[in-house]
Amino acid sequence: MKSYKIKIKDEALVDILNITDWYNERVPNLGLKFQKNTRLQINTLKHNAYSFAIRYKDVRCTLVKKFPFLIHYIIDEDNKVVNVYAIIHTSRNPKIWERKTKK
Repeated sequence: MKSYKIKIKDEALVDILNITDWYNERVPNLGLKFQKNTRLQINTLKHNAYSFAIRYKDVRCTLVKKFPFLIHYIIDEDNKVVNVYAIIHTSRNPKIWERKTKK
């Protein structure tokens, strides 16, 4: 079974922190649950990177369990790395990830 290193881009970390803050402002500790579920889902990519469908050119997405957010990532097969570029609400324009990958 292939194993990949996970690299979370700065923009995705900012997404996680912003979403965490938003949830914590509404319900105490809900942001922490979001972070935990996001971390668990990202960790599944180490061994299951190809399990999730390609949504755009080379970008794959996986849903954060119990939250309406998609983790956007690209697999770098040559270096065995999964690059996480964005965490985006399912109702937002999915092309947002393009802005994040151009930096």
